Amino acid sequence: MSRLLFALLFLALSIGYVAPSSSNHLPAGLGPGVNLNERFFDQVRALIKRRLQEKDLAVKPQEQQELQIPLADDGVALQNQRSYDNVPIPAASVPTPVLVENWPTEQHSFGQVTAVSMDPQGNPVVFHRAERYWDVNTFNESNIYYLIEYGPIKEKTIYVLDAKTGAIKSGWGSSMFYMPHGMTIDGHGNYWITDVAMHQAFKFKPFTSKPLLTIGKRFRPGSSVKHLCKPTSIAVATTGEFFIADGYCNSRILKFNAAGKLLRTIPQPPEFLSLQVPHAITLLEHLDLLCIADRENMRVVCPKAGLISSHGEGEPAATIQEPDLGRVFGVASYGDIVFAVNGPTSMLPVRGFTIDPRSEAIIGHWGEFKNPHSMAVSVNGSALYVTEIGTNHQTNRVWKYVLA
Repeated sequence: MSRLLFALLFLALSIGYVAPSSSNHLPAGLGPGVNLNERFFDQVRALIKRRLQEKDLAVKPQEQQELQIPLADDGVALQNQRSYDNVPIPAASVPTPVLVENWPTEQHSFGQVTAVSMDPQGNPVVFHRAERYWDVNTFNESNIYYLIEYGPIKEKTIYVLDAKTGAIKSGWGSSMFYMPHGMTIDGHGNYWITDVAMHQAFKFKPFTSKPLLTIGKRFRPGSSVKHLCKPTSIAVATTGEFFIADGYCNSRILKFNAAGKLLRTIPQPPEFLSLQVPHAITLLEHLDLLCIADRENMRVVCPKAGLISSHGEGEPAATIQEPDLGRVFGVASYGDIVFAVNGPTSMLPVRGFTIDPRSEAIIGHWGEFKNPHSMAVSVNGSALYVTEIGTNHQTNRVWKYVLA
């Protein structure tokens, strides 16, 4: 079945796939409004479903009888099972994001809005590049940032918005960052930020300029455990442990304890997992999963996070990869599910996806975008925010969806 799926995927994307580039978010030759036929994807899913049904019917009755039912003494064995091997979530029970029209109520002049997160008060917070743009002249072949001499961005790069109106409530982050990328706000209000030009990840108290914690060497890309290279995203657990997606060059995930001591690298032997630009990450703590937007592999993968127990680390990750998923730029957890957005990928529609990592399936589609980059779910789970990057203030923006 998997061979059939990937054969169909290759056939669809070979029509006009553009080779990935870490510095190019908008592949050339991608005309507006050009989509693959939705009927094709429906037929693919129907064919896969029939194959699975035929396989189930082929199981002999005596083989079914030989399946052992776990007893009370098998508690240890049950704990060894993957935590996401549960009954798939019915699509009808999952909220569908619905766009809030005319939000924000006033127009903003943001630069490329690379990240959005939620502060503990329920306000959406955006991270943007002001006048800076990432293009082919931004880095050399060794990933060294070309424009250090211009200094950090002088404007405020972080804005706190009002959840109801989208109006700017406050801002900070001026003369601090060179090329913003990822931002996550933890439950204590700390800001976790990545800067791809500086090749560093930071932890800040809000409205302060001195970081509480710094990972990576300033303007020095590298692949050692002390270096980062264009880090993209950070996910923070309630335990204080945190994960850094490192990122465009190293294509790895680094797990640290609360003090910044490296605990684990994903993937690592004997882990059969190969990442290609892990662009965003999100935690499903109750399932002990870390879900990764594996951008250039055009999938979402969810290895064990190891927050509850180290048992199972290195086991095969839950993998969501379907023909219409494309290059995944953003992921955000919501209960047992993950919302995701893809970016420009050949002729695929650019939109949002609702994913069930336990059944490794896409269970819903929503929205319509041009070049989305990040996303976040509100603290109370009532809203979803998606940012887009473009070439002017009209295309650099943040969208609000209610989860109805």
